[in-house]
Amino acid sequence: MNKLRIPNHIGIIPDGNRRWAVENGLEKDKGYENGIEAGTKLCELMKQYGIKEATFYGFTTANNKRPKYQREAFTKACIKSVFEIAEKDANILVVGNDKTDIFPKELLKFSNKRVNYGKSNININFLINYDWKQDIGKDMVSKEIPRLDLIIRWGGQKRLSGFLPVQSVYSDFYFVDNYWPNFKEQDFIDALNWYQTCDVTLGG
Repeated sequence: MNKLRIPNHIGIIPDGNRRWAVENGLEKDKGYENGIEAGTKLCELMKQYGIKEATFYGFTTANNKRPKYQREAFTKACIKSVFEIAEKDANILVVGNDKTDIFPKELLKFSNKRVNYGKSNININFLINYDWKQDIGKDMVSKEIPRLDLIIRWGGQKRLSGFLPVQSVYSDFYFVDNYWPNFKEQDFIDALNWYQTCDVTLGG
């Protein structure tokens, strides 16, 4: 473990929740609640490996175009994920548009200011009701979130989907075919091992 070159900041795109639900004979909204445990497991793993910061993609303003029952499900899952990870002694920051009724009122205390829990050395950020367009221009909503070293996307898709475009400028991308609710510890270990092969020059 100590021999690994550890990224300081990891981005997490937990995709494939709805496809997982369909494959398991469930309604699409059931995929979100089944992904909550994956987030808490990953948070514990990142602490073990000495990751200093991670940002989870919660939901975007564009995701609000989905049917109401799905919107309610992913919002509820995001709220529960934030509080469960906070209980693991993580320092929490939530970034997104908190000026609308869509933003969960339960998360307002974390909005645009970090709340520290316990004696944790890991910062966990969540993008909730986030719109990448708010990060382009002088009023950068995610200015408190540092540059990303590594982005891991579950679900097999190979795209950024508007995830922190400024912080991602020099990121390395690792893609996992597993759907997010099928998260396995080996997914994360494989990503870290792959990161060892990356030539990190930051343009130099």
